[in-house]
Amino acid sequence: MRQKAVRLALVGGVVLLALLLALATCGGDPDGGGGRGGGATPGPAKRVMPSAGPVTRLTVPPQYTADRGWEIIGSSPEVAVSHATGRLAYLERLDGDRYRLRTVDTATGRLGWRGQAWRPPDPPHYPKLATVTAGARQYFVTWSYGKIGDGMSPASTFVSLDVYDVTDGSRQRVEVPWSGAPSVSTSGPEIVISDGKANSTLVDPVTGALSELSADELRYPKGCPACKQLTEVHGQTAAGLLVGGAREFWVRGGWFSRNVAPKGADRGSGVVTSVALDRVLARWSLAKRAKRAATHELWTVHDAATGRPLASVECHRPAIRPGRYPQAVLSPSGDHLIAGNLAFDLEAGQGHCFEEEDGSSHLSLATVTDDGIAYGAENARDAAEALAGGGLPVAVDFAAWTTAQLSRNARLPAVETTGVGVFRWTDRQDRTHLIGYPRTD
Repeated sequence: MRQKAVRLALVGGVVLLALLLALATCGGDPDGGGGRGGGATPGPAKRVMPSAGPVTRLTVPPQYTADRGWEIIGSSPEVAVSHATGRLAYLERLDGDRYRLRTVDTATGRLGWRGQAWRPPDPPHYPKLATVTAGARQYFVTWSYGKIGDGMSPASTFVSLDVYDVTDGSRQRVEVPWSGAPSVSTSGPEIVISDGKANSTLVDPVTGALSELSADELRYPKGCPACKQLTEVHGQTAAGLLVGGAREFWVRGGWFSRNVAPKGADRGSGVVTSVALDRVLARWSLAKRAKRAATHELWTVHDAATGRPLASVECHRPAIRPGRYPQAVLSPSGDHLIAGNLAFDLEAGQGHCFEEEDGSSHLSLATVTDDGIAYGAENARDAAEALAGGGLPVAVDFAAWTTAQLSRNARLPAVETTGVGVFRWTDRQDRTHLIGYPRTD
């Protein structure tokens, strides 16, 4: 009997130790808070490492396995990713309309550093989230726009930015007085806040220093009257501020679109439609004597530093101009780019426009990977709707420019990095789930 009691005590001790270890693994912050954050945190409701076993199982493209992975419950709808480090950042909402930035290692599912909780000037909405690269350093940026005080004067509204070093989470707060809804670009190396027109403020993510630029400081190219019409600051490149007019665009103090026009284009017709890191997507009219000048346009990806054309493709002119063109999305390596129904293999210098013979298009691409596979949906209005489960999911192979239908209820990866696709879905309690599924190969 005594030996049996001893055995039972030993078994009970092992069970208790296992429970304690499980609690230590599932709760808290594995990095001890990290960065300059602090305080208690509820942590994610579920976190499973890729080798640990199953998570919520979604229907996904065949390039991924849903048998294992990691999962975070209760994240912000938007995320930001650092491909250089494999870290993904998301916001968690705390009590009293406060928010905190958290990070996860996409390769392992391990939680990284966390920021301090803060209350933005516009509490009812999640702040926006992005990544900016300045030289060899990367930063996660959260920003929101709102009022302070009674909101009776222009100075009472401002843009609030929190800039976090990707590696250790060190943070600095920058507040910029601003009147009217801002447009914020993080194409880098500085954060550009503009009024959607010709006025802008640049924020240095390293020092937090501000510099203002008005319309008369944009260094308009000579002989370009259209440059001063509908002038808009589109963002920043490594060569300087990217600016466009009603027709033609330029880099302040750098290159001019007329001098880098792609072959077959009307040199005075270029219009910027999207900027993605060191790439600029522009729409051009075909040369006036071109056979399809009346029905087609030329879409070109340019190197943002030099303006050099990297790849082009012709597409039908839309019957009605969209209010805003699709945002360009780059693969982690920068070798592939997508935007709406356009796809470009920049390494091969090729582009493709997915449309019917009559010019109609029903495809919205949302994500592209380094192996030349893009994911999107037919009959979806845009990439956001495709990622939310709208339309008919498809995969596009850049090797042959072919589309393949996926399962009707397949979810699409919002981003892929470190060989892990990150999927997003919302449960019946209106909680956002982030799930990392590794690739099958």
